Amino acid sequence: MIQIDGISKAFGGLQAVDSVHFTIAKGGITGLIGPNGAGKSTLFAILAGFLPPDRGRVLLDGEDVTGLPPHTLFHRGLVRTFQIPHEFSRMTVRENLMIVPPGQAGESLPHAWFRWGRVKREDRAVGKKADEVLAFLNLTHVMDELAGNLSGGQKKLLELGRTMMTDAKVVLLDEPGAGVNRTLLNSIRDAIRRLNQERGYTFCLIEHDMDLIAQLCDPVVVMAQGRVIAQGAMEQVRANTEVQEAYLGGGVSGRGVSAMTEADIGRGRPGGPGGDNGDPEEWRP
Repeated sequence: MIQIDGISKAFGGLQAVDSVHFTIAKGGITGLIGPNGAGKSTLFAILAGFLPPDRGRVLLDGEDVTGLPPHTLFHRGLVRTFQIPHEFSRMTVRENLMIVPPGQAGESLPHAWFRWGRVKREDRAVGKKADEVLAFLNLTHVMDELAGNLSGGQKKLLELGRTMMTDAKVVLLDEPGAGVNRTLLNSIRDAIRRLNQERGYTFCLIEHDMDLIAQLCDPVVVMAQGRVIAQGAMEQVRANTEVQEAYLGGGVSGRGVSAMTEADIGRGRPGGPGGDNGDPEEWRP
């Protein structure tokens, strides 16, 4: 589905992404993990067209889409969510969904004046789809609430819902579990799994919650200092010595490979061995 072929990106003297190669397989859920500053969000920005790479190519279904702008990639079925949700806070939850589909007749002033029948029919169809998405995500009870009043977890569900209002083929999820309570995190996990299994969505997600990664993702790709240092099943990645050193700075020495835990991996935070190294979006206290 997406082939990442030697992507590199530097900011001044900082090599944020360094010759990255891996594939996001069609119909799969690929996990992308690594300490903060590993280059994950920078790579996502390149894949989604927000940043041009210095070198390398991005192929979508075998076609070179390197450097295409986000709106062009959107129309080709590649969408991205962000760690911090970008809802329209003064619009209702339902309106946030209904505004997503592009090219609606009501966006044209002549249509709104002279073809109001078409506008109303299309509006009803979009509203019906929005209601289906709300039911799928268990958000019907807040459909008329202002989106800005939602909890962090509900906003993440709304972000996922907005991808469902498009013709998405590949969805890049940037930390869908960040700042979300366990109950809503389970809802997000279940929604991702259902969209993958029932609707054929392809996902790649950045995440620090290793439980979520282990439950959803195969393969898991690990980045550190801009490079891919391991990829494979979660158990293989967890046993990889280079991965342990990237997260713990060698602190696992003497404990044995099997002692490496999800909690250890989750400690790859700013100020630790994997401190911020070019991914400003990933930093959080």
